[in-house]
Amino acid sequence: MSSIRRAGVSVAESPLLCVEDLHVTYHTPTGMVQAVKGVSFELGREKLGIVGESGSGKSQTGRAILGLTSPGGEVQARRLEFQGTNLLHADRRTLRKIRGAGISMIMQDPKYSLNPVMTVGKQIEEAFLIHSNDSKREAYARTLAMLRAVKIREPERVYRAYPHEVSGGMGQRIMIAMMMIPEPSIIIADEPTSALDVTVQLQVLAVLDDMISERGMGLIFISHDLNLIASFCDRILIMYGGQVMEECKAADLQQAQHPYTRGLLGCLPRLDGSQKELAVLQRDPAWLDTQGSTS
Repeated sequence: MSSIRRAGVSVAESPLLCVEDLHVTYHTPTGMVQAVKGVSFELGREKLGIVGESGSGKSQTGRAILGLTSPGGEVQARRLEFQGTNLLHADRRTLRKIRGAGISMIMQDPKYSLNPVMTVGKQIEEAFLIHSNDSKREAYARTLAMLRAVKIREPERVYRAYPHEVSGGMGQRIMIAMMMIPEPSIIIADEPTSALDVTVQLQVLAVLDDMISERGMGLIFISHDLNLIASFCDRILIMYGGQVMEECKAADLQQAQHPYTRGLLGCLPRLDGSQKELAVLQRDPAWLDTQGSTS
């Protein structure tokens, strides 16, 4: 549980999201595959990074929170709760209200997330109207305002454009606008900038950071990029083999203790030229048998 200060007094603030002992299991022709094994964390109004290699369970954790696990997958948890609502036992109607209005998810590549036969503006309007009783005129005004908020020039022109007519960076900003317009409490961003070049990536992250800070939201930022997570987030979970190996403050990442985290850090290239060769990450199966987190 985090705390905030009001009028000089420290006041406890309940977490937005509580995840305790989360498991995601897939039933395959060759047997059961455990994608997530006992993940636990709480999220307040902060930026939480989840980092690890491909296949570590990062995205599966995010999808399980929203009930978007693929067919054949089974989600179990001791506790999976959003602002007092049990997400595991919520009915479809409740989950539909939470998705978008309570928790939104920004996917990796807008090419596969935006409808190619609908204009950008209509798609953002639709995300607003699903969770609102406002008029189409109000939806239009809110859409233009949101396009301006994500630093898009000429919002009226972009409103009328189709997804194939915008760049990758602009497409990702459009996705952010679409997910933000219902004013959710939590954003789950799954590799939202991996398809962008470095300059555009920084611009998109700056927009995301400003909007989250202004609205007092919680963010789960999923990535394989340790440096990016450390510079952007407040707190980090390091995952391997479906489990959390270590938890630390982003500012303390260089002092992390778990050998897996140390191994990931050792594989990062350095600009000072002190490395002759990049280290090869060594993995120990025993890490999964003796799971523990350091904070």
